[in-house]
Amino acid sequence: MNKTANKQVINDVLTKAARTDKDIVVLCSDSRGSASLSGYVEEHPDQFVEVGIAEQNLVSIAAGLASCGKKAFAVSPACFLATRSMEQVKVDVAYSNTNVKLIGISGGVSYGALGLTHHSVNDIATLGSNPNMRVYFPSDRFQTEKLMEALLEDEKPAYVRVGRNAVEDIYAEGNIPFEMDKATLVEDGTDITMIACGEMVAAAVEAAAVLKEQGISARVLDMYCIRPLDEEAVRKAAAETKGIITIEEHVAQGGLGSMVCQLTAAHKPVPVISLTLPDEPVITGTSKEVFNYYKLNAAGITEAALELMNREK
Repeated sequence: MNKTANKQVINDVLTKAARTDKDIVVLCSDSRGSASLSGYVEEHPDQFVEVGIAEQNLVSIAAGLASCGKKAFAVSPACFLATRSMEQVKVDVAYSNTNVKLIGISGGVSYGALGLTHHSVNDIATLGSNPNMRVYFPSDRFQTEKLMEALLEDEKPAYVRVGRNAVEDIYAEGNIPFEMDKATLVEDGTDITMIACGEMVAAAVEAAAVLKEQGISARVLDMYCIRPLDEEAVRKAAAETKGIITIEEHVAQGGLGSMVCQLTAAHKPVPVISLTLPDEPVITGTSKEVFNYYKLNAAGITEAALELMNREK
Protein backbone atom coordinates (compact mmCIF):
# COMPACT_ATOMS: atom_id res chain seq x y z
CA MET A 1 0.00 0.00 0.00
CA ASN A 2 1.35 3.39 -0.99
CA LYS A 3 2.19 5.64 1.98
CA THR A 4 3.18 8.80 0.08
CA ALA A 5 0.44 11.43 -0.13
CA ASN A 6 0.06 13.49 -3.28
CA LYS A 7 0.81 16.66 -1.31
CA GLN A 8 4.21 15.21 -0.37
CA VAL A 9 4.90 14.59 -4.04
CA ILE A 10 4.12 18.25 -4.76
CA ASN A 11 6.65 19.27 -2.11
CA ASP A 12 9.26 16.93 -3.58
CA VAL A 13 8.80 18.20 -7.15
CA LEU A 14 8.96 21.86 -6.12
CA THR A 15 11.93 21.30 -3.80
CA LYS A 16 13.92 19.65 -6.58
CA ALA A 17 12.95 22.22 -9.23
CA ALA A 18 13.76 25.20 -6.99
CA ARG A 19 17.39 24.07 -6.71
CA THR A 20 18.02 25.28 -10.24
CA ASP A 21 15.06 27.60 -10.89
CA LYS A 22 15.28 30.60 -8.57
CA ASP A 23 12.06 32.08 -9.98
CA ILE A 24 9.98 29.46 -8.16
CA VAL A 25 8.26 30.88 -5.09
CA VAL A 26 5.95 28.88 -2.82
CA LEU A 27 3.45 30.71 -0.62
CA CYS A 28 1.20 29.29 2.07
CA SER A 29 -1.37 30.42 4.61
CA ASP A 30 -0.08 29.01 7.89
CA SER A 31 -0.32 25.53 6.40
CA ARG A 32 3.24 24.41 5.73
CA GLY A 33 2.88 21.44 8.06
CA SER A 34 -0.42 20.18 6.75
CA ALA A 35 0.79 20.82 3.19
CA SER A 36 3.97 18.76 3.77
CA LEU A 37 6.07 21.79 2.80
CA SER A 38 8.58 21.53 5.63
CA GLY A 39 11.24 20.04 3.37
CA TYR A 40 10.83 22.80 0.81
CA VAL A 41 10.93 25.56 3.44
CA GLU A 42 14.04 24.12 5.07
CA GLU A 43 15.94 23.95 1.79
CA HIS A 44 14.60 27.11 0.12
CA PRO A 45 13.71 29.68 2.82
CA ASP A 46 14.43 32.55 0.43
CA GLN A 47 11.91 31.17 -2.06
CA PHE A 48 9.08 30.85 0.43
CA VAL A 49 6.47 33.32 1.69
CA GLU A 50 4.31 32.72 4.76
CA VAL A 51 1.27 35.01 4.76
CA GLY A 52 -0.53 33.56 7.77
CA ILE A 53 -4.21 32.77 7.83
CA ALA A 54 -5.06 35.20 5.05
CA GLU A 55 -6.06 33.33 1.91
CA GLN A 56 -7.10 36.47 0.03
CA ASN A 57 -3.67 37.99 0.60
CA LEU A 58 -2.09 34.66 -0.35
CA VAL A 59 -3.59 34.78 -3.82
CA SER A 60 -3.00 38.49 -4.43
CA ILE A 61 0.64 38.33 -3.31
CA ALA A 62 1.16 35.28 -5.53
CA ALA A 63 -0.33 37.18 -8.46
CA GLY A 64 1.93 40.15 -7.75
CA LEU A 65 4.99 37.93 -7.72
CA ALA A 66 3.88 36.29 -10.96
CA SER A 67 3.49 39.71 -12.55
CA CYS A 68 7.17 40.28 -11.74
CA GLY A 69 8.22 37.09 -13.51
CA LYS A 70 8.10 34.63 -10.62
CA LYS A 71 6.55 31.16 -10.79
CA ALA A 72 4.15 31.36 -7.88
CA PHE A 73 2.64 28.32 -6.17
CA ALA A 74 -0.01 29.28 -3.61
CA VAL A 75 -0.71 26.39 -1.23
CA SER A 76 -3.66 26.32 1.16
CA PRO A 77 -6.47 24.00 2.29
CA ALA A 78 -8.78 23.63 -0.69
CA CYS A 79 -11.87 24.49 1.34
CA PHE A 80 -10.53 28.00 2.00
CA LEU A 81 -8.62 28.57 -1.23
CA ALA A 82 -11.72 27.89 -3.34
CA THR A 83 -14.07 30.10 -1.31
CA ARG A 84 -12.45 32.81 0.81
CA SER A 85 -10.20 33.97 -1.99
CA MET A 86 -12.68 33.62 -4.84
CA GLU A 87 -12.59 37.30 -5.84
CA GLN A 88 -8.80 37.39 -5.84
CA VAL A 89 -8.68 34.23 -7.93
CA LYS A 90 -11.20 35.69 -10.34
CA VAL A 91 -9.56 39.08 -10.77
CA ASP A 92 -5.87 38.75 -9.90
CA VAL A 93 -5.26 35.31 -11.36
CA ALA A 94 -7.89 34.26 -13.91
CA TYR A 95 -8.92 37.60 -15.42
CA SER A 96 -5.33 38.85 -15.35
CA ASN A 97 -4.09 35.49 -16.68
CA THR A 98 -1.13 35.40 -14.30
CA ASN A 99 1.25 32.49 -13.78
CA VAL A 100 -0.15 31.36 -10.44
CA LYS A 101 -0.65 27.73 -9.59
CA LEU A 102 -3.22 27.29 -6.82
CA ILE A 103 -2.61 24.11 -4.83
CA GLY A 104 -5.64 23.03 -2.80
CA ILE A 105 -4.59 20.52 -0.16
CA SER A 106 -6.84 18.23 1.90
CA GLY A 107 -9.51 18.55 -0.76
CA GLY A 108 -12.97 17.03 -0.95
CA VAL A 109 -13.99 15.48 2.35
CA SER A 110 -10.41 14.85 3.52
CA TYR A 111 -11.00 16.76 6.74
CA GLY A 112 -13.82 14.33 7.53
CA ALA A 113 -15.07 15.05 11.02
CA LEU A 114 -14.57 18.82 10.72
CA GLY A 115 -17.66 18.92 8.55
CA LEU A 116 -19.02 21.29 5.91
CA THR A 117 -16.83 24.24 6.88
CA HIS A 118 -13.74 22.24 5.99
CA HIS A 119 -15.03 20.34 2.97
CA SER A 120 -14.28 21.48 -0.57
CA VAL A 121 -16.90 19.80 -2.69
CA ASN A 122 -17.86 22.66 -4.99
CA ASP A 123 -14.44 23.81 -6.22
CA ILE A 124 -14.86 22.49 -9.76
CA ALA A 125 -17.92 24.70 -10.07
CA THR A 126 -16.47 27.78 -8.39
CA LEU A 127 -12.91 27.95 -9.66
CA GLY A 128 -13.62 26.21 -12.96
CA SER A 129 -16.18 28.85 -13.90
CA ASN A 130 -13.45 31.49 -14.20
CA PRO A 131 -11.96 32.21 -17.63
CA ASN A 132 -8.37 31.00 -18.12
CA MET A 133 -8.54 28.79 -15.03
CA ARG A 134 -7.57 25.15 -15.47
CA VAL A 135 -8.68 22.55 -12.92
CA TYR A 136 -6.81 19.32 -12.16
CA PHE A 137 -7.61 16.44 -9.78
CA PRO A 138 -4.69 13.98 -10.08
CA SER A 139 -5.49 10.40 -9.14
CA ASP A 140 -2.24 9.11 -7.63
CA ARG A 141 1.30 10.08 -6.67
CA PHE A 142 2.79 9.23 -10.06
CA GLN A 143 0.29 11.31 -11.98
CA THR A 144 0.69 14.15 -9.48
CA GLU A 145 4.42 14.20 -10.18
CA LYS A 146 3.91 14.31 -13.95
CA LEU A 147 1.29 17.05 -13.62
CA MET A 148 3.47 19.24 -11.41
CA GLU A 149 6.42 18.87 -13.76
CA ALA A 150 4.21 19.93 -16.66
CA LEU A 151 2.83 22.93 -14.75
CA LEU A 152 6.37 24.12 -14.06
CA GLU A 153 6.85 24.44 -17.81
CA ASP A 154 3.90 26.72 -18.62
CA GLU A 155 2.83 30.20 -17.60
CA LYS A 156 -0.94 29.82 -17.29
CA PRO A 157 -3.15 29.77 -14.18
CA ALA A 158 -4.18 26.43 -12.72
CA TYR A 159 -5.88 24.92 -9.70
CA VAL A 160 -4.74 21.51 -8.44
CA ARG A 161 -6.72 19.68 -5.77
CA VAL A 162 -5.23 16.79 -3.80
CA GLY A 163 -6.44 14.89 -0.76
CA ARG A 164 -4.97 14.72 2.71
CA ASN A 165 -3.82 11.12 2.90
CA ALA A 166 -1.97 8.68 0.70
CA VAL A 167 -4.11 7.04 -1.98
CA GLU A 168 -3.85 3.81 -3.93
CA ASP A 169 -1.51 3.69 -6.90
CA ILE A 170 -3.29 3.68 -10.23
CA TYR A 171 -0.13 3.57 -12.28
CA ALA A 172 3.21 1.81 -11.90
CA GLU A 173 6.49 3.58 -11.30
CA GLY A 174 8.32 4.00 -14.59
CA ASN A 175 5.13 3.37 -16.59
CA ILE A 176 2.95 6.45 -16.17
CA PRO A 177 0.95 7.34 -19.28
CA PHE A 178 0.50 11.11 -19.19
CA GLU A 179 -0.47 13.73 -21.72
CA MET A 180 -1.28 17.23 -20.59
CA ASP A 181 -5.01 17.97 -20.73
CA LYS A 182 -5.84 14.52 -22.10
CA ALA A 183 -7.72 11.88 -20.13
CA THR A 184 -5.80 8.68 -19.45
CA LEU A 185 -7.33 5.42 -20.59
CA VAL A 186 -6.80 3.17 -17.55
CA GLU A 187 -8.96 0.28 -18.75
CA ASP A 188 -10.52 -0.22 -22.17
CA GLY A 189 -14.04 -1.52 -22.58
CA THR A 190 -16.94 -1.70 -25.00
CA ASP A 191 -20.11 -1.87 -22.88
CA ILE A 192 -19.97 1.19 -20.62
CA THR A 193 -17.55 3.98 -19.79
CA MET A 194 -16.66 5.15 -16.29
CA ILE A 195 -15.18 8.64 -16.13
CA ALA A 196 -13.63 9.45 -12.77
CA CYS A 197 -11.29 12.03 -11.27
CA GLY A 198 -9.07 12.25 -8.22
CA GLU A 199 -9.52 9.58 -5.56
CA MET A 200 -12.54 8.17 -7.37
CA VAL A 201 -10.40 6.64 -10.12
CA ALA A 202 -9.26 3.80 -7.83
CA ALA A 203 -12.89 2.92 -7.05
CA ALA A 204 -13.72 2.92 -10.77
CA VAL A 205 -10.83 0.56 -11.53
CA GLU A 206 -12.00 -1.79 -8.78
CA ALA A 207 -15.57 -1.69 -10.09
CA ALA A 208 -14.37 -2.46 -13.62
CA ALA A 209 -12.72 -5.65 -12.34
CA VAL A 210 -15.95 -6.71 -10.61
CA LEU A 211 -17.99 -6.02 -13.74
CA LYS A 212 -15.56 -7.99 -15.88
CA GLU A 213 -16.30 -11.06 -13.78
CA GLN A 214 -19.98 -10.54 -14.63
CA GLY A 215 -19.29 -10.31 -18.35
CA ILE A 216 -19.51 -6.52 -18.61
CA SER A 217 -16.69 -4.70 -20.39
CA ALA A 218 -16.07 -1.35 -18.70
CA ARG A 219 -13.85 1.43 -19.99
CA VAL A 220 -12.21 3.57 -17.29
CA LEU A 221 -11.09 7.12 -18.08
CA ASP A 222 -8.97 9.04 -15.59
CA MET A 223 -10.22 12.57 -16.22
CA TYR A 224 -7.60 14.31 -14.08
CA CYS A 225 -8.00 17.34 -16.40
CA ILE A 226 -11.48 18.54 -15.55
CA ARG A 227 -10.92 21.88 -17.17
CA PRO A 228 -10.08 21.78 -19.98
CA LEU A 229 -12.20 18.67 -20.26
CA ASP A 230 -10.93 16.11 -22.76
CA GLU A 231 -13.96 16.43 -25.01
CA GLU A 232 -12.59 14.06 -27.62
CA ALA A 233 -12.35 11.23 -25.07
CA VAL A 234 -15.91 11.87 -23.87
CA ARG A 235 -17.36 11.96 -27.38
CA LYS A 236 -15.48 8.77 -28.25
CA ALA A 237 -16.89 7.07 -25.16
CA ALA A 238 -20.41 8.18 -26.05
CA ALA A 239 -20.03 6.84 -29.57
CA GLU A 240 -18.42 3.51 -28.66
CA THR A 241 -20.18 2.42 -25.44
CA LYS A 242 -23.79 2.14 -24.32
CA GLY A 243 -23.61 4.77 -21.60
CA ILE A 244 -21.42 6.70 -19.20
CA ILE A 245 -21.02 6.81 -15.43
CA THR A 246 -19.19 9.76 -13.89
CA ILE A 247 -17.73 9.54 -10.39
CA GLU A 248 -16.46 12.54 -8.44
CA GLU A 249 -15.81 13.77 -4.90
CA HIS A 250 -17.93 16.85 -5.58
CA VAL A 251 -21.56 17.91 -5.62
CA ALA A 252 -23.57 17.43 -8.80
CA GLN A 253 -23.96 21.11 -9.56
CA GLY A 254 -21.21 22.34 -11.88
CA GLY A 255 -19.07 19.24 -11.50
CA LEU A 256 -17.57 16.65 -13.83
CA GLY A 257 -20.88 14.89 -14.35
CA SER A 258 -22.72 18.02 -15.40
CA MET A 259 -19.93 18.87 -17.84
CA VAL A 260 -20.09 15.40 -19.38
CA CYS A 261 -23.89 15.58 -19.62
CA GLN A 262 -23.74 18.95 -21.34
CA LEU A 263 -21.21 17.70 -23.85
CA THR A 264 -22.94 14.43 -24.67
CA ALA A 265 -26.34 16.11 -24.96
CA ALA A 266 -24.91 18.48 -27.55
CA HIS A 267 -22.95 15.94 -29.59
CA LYS A 268 -23.94 12.32 -28.88
CA PRO A 269 -26.83 11.80 -26.43
CA VAL A 270 -26.34 8.66 -24.33
CA PRO A 271 -27.50 7.69 -20.83
CA VAL A 272 -25.30 9.27 -18.16
CA ILE A 273 -25.39 8.41 -14.46
CA SER A 274 -23.53 10.89 -12.26
CA LEU A 275 -22.32 9.62 -8.89
CA THR A 276 -21.64 12.61 -6.65
CA LEU A 277 -21.91 13.86 -3.11
CA PRO A 278 -25.41 15.06 -2.18
CA ASP A 279 -26.73 18.61 -2.23
CA GLU A 280 -26.61 18.80 1.57
CA PRO A 281 -24.04 18.76 4.37
CA VAL A 282 -22.46 15.31 4.26
CA ILE A 283 -22.25 12.94 7.19
CA THR A 284 -19.38 13.15 9.65
CA GLY A 285 -16.67 10.55 9.18
CA THR A 286 -13.44 9.63 7.48
CA SER A 287 -13.17 9.92 3.70
CA LYS A 288 -13.71 6.19 3.32
CA GLU A 289 -16.76 6.24 5.58
CA VAL A 290 -18.25 9.14 3.63
CA PHE A 291 -17.55 7.46 0.29
CA ASN A 292 -19.11 4.21 1.45
CA TYR A 293 -22.20 5.94 2.84
CA TYR A 294 -22.91 7.73 -0.44
CA LYS A 295 -21.92 4.74 -2.60
CA LEU A 296 -18.89 6.46 -4.05
CA ASN A 297 -17.10 3.12 -3.97
CA ALA A 298 -16.68 0.05 -6.12
CA ALA A 299 -19.99 -1.44 -4.94
CA GLY A 300 -21.90 1.74 -5.70
CA ILE A 301 -20.31 2.13 -9.11
CA THR A 302 -21.01 -1.52 -9.93
CA GLU A 303 -24.65 -1.05 -8.94
CA ALA A 304 -24.92 2.01 -11.20
CA ALA A 305 -23.31 0.13 -14.07
CA LEU A 306 -25.77 -2.74 -13.78
CA GLU A 307 -28.64 -0.22 -13.72
CA LEU A 308 -27.31 1.40 -16.86
CA MET A 309 -26.91 -1.94 -18.63
CA ASN A 310 -30.47 -2.94 -17.72
CA ARG A 311 -31.76 0.28 -19.28
CA GLU A 312 -30.22 -0.74 -22.58
CA LYS A 313 -31.79 -4.20 -22.74
